[in-house]
Amino acid sequence: MRTGTTLIKALPLACAAALLLTVQAAATGPADGGRSGGTTARTGGQDTRLYAPEANPGAYSQALDLVRQGRVRDAAGVVAMARTPHAVWYGDQSPAEVERDAKKVVRQAARQGAVPVFALYDVPGRDCANYSAGGAATTAEYRAWIDAVGRGIGGHDAMVVLEPDSLALLPSDCGQDDAEGTRTAARYSEVNYAVDTLEPLARTKVYLDTGHQGWHSVNTIVPRLLEGGVERATGFFTNASNYHTEDTNVWYGKLISSCLAYVESGGDSADCPDQWWPRTDAQSWLDANVDADPARMKHFVTDSSRNGQGTWAAPAGKYADPQEWCNPPGRGLGARPTTRTGDPLHDARLWIKIPGESDGLCLRGTDGPEDPERGTVDPAAGAWFPQQALELVKFAQPPLL
Repeated sequence: MRTGTTLIKALPLACAAALLLTVQAAATGPADGGRSGGTTARTGGQDTRLYAPEANPGAYSQALDLVRQGRVRDAAGVVAMARTPHAVWYGDQSPAEVERDAKKVVRQAARQGAVPVFALYDVPGRDCANYSAGGAATTAEYRAWIDAVGRGIGGHDAMVVLEPDSLALLPSDCGQDDAEGTRTAARYSEVNYAVDTLEPLARTKVYLDTGHQGWHSVNTIVPRLLEGGVERATGFFTNASNYHTEDTNVWYGKLISSCLAYVESGGDSADCPDQWWPRTDAQSWLDANVDADPARMKHFVTDSSRNGQGTWAAPAGKYADPQEWCNPPGRGLGARPTTRTGDPLHDARLWIKIPGESDGLCLRGTDGPEDPERGTVDPAAGAWFPQQALELVKFAQPPLL
């Protein structure tokens, strides 16, 4: 008689795939708690179901390999992660391609009664030409691309995470601007154009970039949000593709939203408490200076895709450039996506970054080519990273399985 492991290894590919999905369903239940294609949450008395797009094929390839090895529980974890609702990323496609693809997604989501999350990533000079370099070549090209996204979404429900790093990492921040600030001015005009094109769509909500709470202070990111047109958007997002805990992300969001309200009433953002104030002091300041109805304040969404273990601290003095944000070891999936946050300002907890996809080639100040913390050559940004995927499943908080 064959053992269970031997039997799994001998299965044809199709049978292994069927077994894999059966095991995953038994271990976790459907990713949406009973209905395929999304998760359901309740906020403001209405259900908002989040859309689960097609997974990175690398997730299923890895899971099938794990099944063949007899590591069925690990395989189930990878599939459960891949089937959890996450953002659909667009960048570099032609206008025709992005219009067609966005139209397909919103129609699929509508049939399922779900809301898709789009992460738009095509702004000129994105990521300061670093790991995720690319994007439109000119402002005119970017505007045409955004127009195409708008046509694709049309009158359907959608949440738009607009251009991660677009405001937190301006051309002027990385020495890629001229003395007149031409490229930074163009960046603001591009973000404003996207807001004015997408937010007016009947059922679309647009959120602008803040980086994360370990980067810009509240006092410095608020002026950038205002320059980017946040007053005409639903709000902003924080922690995209990063690892800060949900508690710190939500506090950062509350401080930013409150500071925006304070500035709108005539205050100066320089006076606002930032995320490094003692919380009791900051809350006392908010109580004394901000008297705004949450319905009239800017809302926010957070990225909990990989923050289950919080941020990574590199060994002291080990690396010239630790790159804490770049494929850090020992991280875990964070809390599952939902719109049931319990906070009137916090519209949703999302998986913006697709967990399991690499942050890029992390060298940490060395000559490489290996990531010295992992002993491997990390996959390019956006490629599937099996080693990290298993870590995210193993160290998920709350547990995935």
